[in-house]
Amino acid sequence: MNSYRFNRIIKPVILILAMMIGAISLWYTNNLTKKMEKEEELKIKTWAKATAQLASSDFSVDLTFLLEIVSQNTTIPVILTDENENVTSWRNIDSAKAARNNDYIIKTLEKMKSAHEPIVLNYFEGQKVKVFYLDSKILTRLKYYPFVQLIIISVFLIISYLAFSYSRRSEQNLVWVGMSKETAHQLGTPLSSLMAWIEISREDESSNKEILKEMEKDVNRLEIITERFSKIGSDPKLEPLDIVKELETSIDYLKNRTSKLVTFAVNNHLQTPVLININTYLFAWAIENLTKNAIDAMDGVGSITFNIEQRGHNAIIDISDTGKGIPANRFKTIFKPGFTTKKRGWGLGLSFVKRIIENYHKGHIIVKESFHNKGTTFRITLKIESF
Repeated sequence: MNSYRFNRIIKPVILILAMMIGAISLWYTNNLTKKMEKEEELKIKTWAKATAQLASSDFSVDLTFLLEIVSQNTTIPVILTDENENVTSWRNIDSAKAARNNDYIIKTLEKMKSAHEPIVLNYFEGQKVKVFYLDSKILTRLKYYPFVQLIIISVFLIISYLAFSYSRRSEQNLVWVGMSKETAHQLGTPLSSLMAWIEISREDESSNKEILKEMEKDVNRLEIITERFSKIGSDPKLEPLDIVKELETSIDYLKNRTSKLVTFAVNNHLQTPVLININTYLFAWAIENLTKNAIDAMDGVGSITFNIEQRGHNAIIDISDTGKGIPANRFKTIFKPGFTTKKRGWGLGLSFVKRIIENYHKGHIIVKESFHNKGTTFRITLKIESF
């Protein structure tokens, strides 16, 4: 299993575990709240019965015990009314608010009616009393606690995910930069040696001039590759260049080094030269990677079409091949580091392309469309500097 697949699996596993922990915590809190609610209901019923006993003037019962029960309710708000629901007394309600606002007790009574069914008591001489009550402040807070807990867990998960993603991207950037700098450094020594051998061969009249010419082209190409790698990790210099000319230059180089079984076509729909701020080395690298991927997808046989047009202030470049196609569920994941369908390779090609187009050139790249065994179209969008 490669690192990309491992990362795809580990993320949902961590998310599921976090959700399970949150669900268990919410379930436990909810059960605790229900138990406390039942205990408060039993407590208020006991209080109501004790109050009724005291009011009945039944001296056969232990009045001290009844008074102790009544006095123990210091948390549950209670309002007593007659059978017509006229308020007669209350307990554990803010007296200061009741004094300032005459409607405060009435509004609190309405809340109590919607919260719980009243407890009906029979006082002396057949008189009935209704006991209305609300949950204690502790129970009310505990009822809302699962929602607060859920929000906290969600925020924690989001922050953890963002931190994990940022850390991973930073690590990838360090790997990319380190690998690129080391590659550029390693290429420097053999390049210098090759250039020296070419100069020596030029002085030898028996040397094959055509071979030397091609060798010189490839050495120049190696210099370009070295330049590309050296720019990773630093801000590349962008300059306004004709996008069609840059694209055709890249294609011409690839044509001479690709099988004749692969055909190239450029459809230019631009009326005038279009200038875009690009870095020649990096832009050519992106086009080269996309083209090589297309050739691999076609198994070295097929056609690649470059379509260039203008939409508003953007230049649109569509690169289409006649290869195997890409499943729709991989349209986004193919640009992630480590993703590859090949037996060999690190899966960095399309990741570099996305980095070059979006990070360095402030453009955008997507898989526009793909069909099984019919081909794939990548779309690059770049902002036009002047037109």
